[in-house]
Amino acid sequence: MVTAGGRRTVADPSAAPEALEVLGRAGRGRLAPAAGGLRAVQQAVLRSFAATGRPPASGVLEAAAVFGAAACDVLAELAREDFLVLDGVGQIRAAYPFSTAPTRHRVRIGGQAEVYAMCAIDALGIPPMLAADAAISSAEPATGAPITVTFTSGHAVWQPSGAVVLTARRGDGPAAEVACGYINFFTRPATARAWAQAHSDLTGRMLSQAQAERLGRNIFGSLLA
Repeated sequence: MVTAGGRRTVADPSAAPEALEVLGRAGRGRLAPAAGGLRAVQQAVLRSFAATGRPPASGVLEAAAVFGAAACDVLAELAREDFLVLDGVGQIRAAYPFSTAPTRHRVRIGGQAEVYAMCAIDALGIPPMLAADAAISSAEPATGAPITVTFTSGHAVWQPSGAVVLTARRGDGPAAEVACGYINFFTRPATARAWAQAHSDLTGRMLSQAQAERLGRNIFGSLLA
């Protein structure tokens, strides 16, 4: 690792477990266990987001829940284990990588459904998770400068060509609370370093395009396999 603007830079996230930990669950991955209907419900939620941009109706979740568990209980367990996020009345607010609320990261899937991703890495994980072409539109924090990443047949084209991703977090807890808002695209390394220096309370790492794509694929690529 090297120091860049006061922040450590990961040379290769595939060889650095801490690069996964910034996304939550201490590097344990985002695929829920099959036991108790957790994975079946998680995958039903993800498929609904991918198709419609929204979580599924309650009846779909009840059908997905197995082993006699009620869907509400399965959702509560998924939330406790940081596979998804519920609001104050138990409705799905987010299911990594998807968000019900608008974020700076929009993903158009196959020219059809448009979804919001929780963070930059989540956005990059959607095309490999769905094995689909997709167009990511985001904006650099502070400046609002646009960044796009277009996936075609598994190949990504970034604009601007020098764009990077900064992964950052503040403390420990669910990724939605301590990390997702701080994992963003930047137009170039210099602006990422400047933003990191202006947020000295965050711990962050800058990733190249190849590293960020690989991290998104490693985390989300197998969720619907």
